[in-house]
Amino acid sequence: MQFALGYCAHHPYNTPMQELNLIQQVIIAAPPILLAITLHEVAHGRVALRLGDPTARDLGRLSLNPLRHVDPVGTVLVPLLMLLSSKLLLGTGLLFGWAKPVPVDFRRLRNPRRDMAFVALAGPMSNIVMAICWASIFKWFAPAIDSGGGWLATPMIYMAGVGITINIILAVLNLLPIPPLDGGRVAVAVLPRALAVPLARSERYGLLIIIAMFATGILGKILMPAMEFVQRIIFWIV
Repeated sequence: MQFALGYCAHHPYNTPMQELNLIQQVIIAAPPILLAITLHEVAHGRVALRLGDPTARDLGRLSLNPLRHVDPVGTVLVPLLMLLSSKLLLGTGLLFGWAKPVPVDFRRLRNPRRDMAFVALAGPMSNIVMAICWASIFKWFAPAIDSGGGWLATPMIYMAGVGITINIILAVLNLLPIPPLDGGRVAVAVLPRALAVPLARSERYGLLIIIAMFATGILGKILMPAMEFVQRIIFWIV
């Protein structure tokens, strides 16, 4: 399962999205966000298939069609309402949402406890790869603005900025050790059983915990240092 939380991070790839109207922002942001969501979920399903569980494949969830992974409320309604409200509040830059989780039957994995960690890690790792790709696109198009190619370079740079940010957010947030986040499933897989069992049982409260941390600002204080670290690594690579 994946959750996304957006903050206006200050880094070299930031683009002034506040200069665009709401419709322009949605048009620019939709492709990288949908791609991030889709490939994150497909990565979970692909790794699960390689490790013995064909559930996602059998249910058609290995498709690159984003409609198969979109949750009408969590992927569309909630982020749009928060984007609209942040626009009305002079751009606070806060977003929160989630996608439909890819179904995985851990009992069908060859080594259920170990393989659960690999399946969970596949999603965030796919987001890191996508962030690197978007950073490369940014670097490729940036010089074109000064050489008369701004008609194409400008929207691509806007889109790349969103792609970098959303993928770093997805990777870092989903690695938090809180079920049902991917990091929570990794923690359940690697912790001693005495700790793993109560952590797994806390999954029913996971979303409420995340929303409470988000609303109080605690989540941002935890995530921002990790996001900035990942950004610096990606900038160094690119």
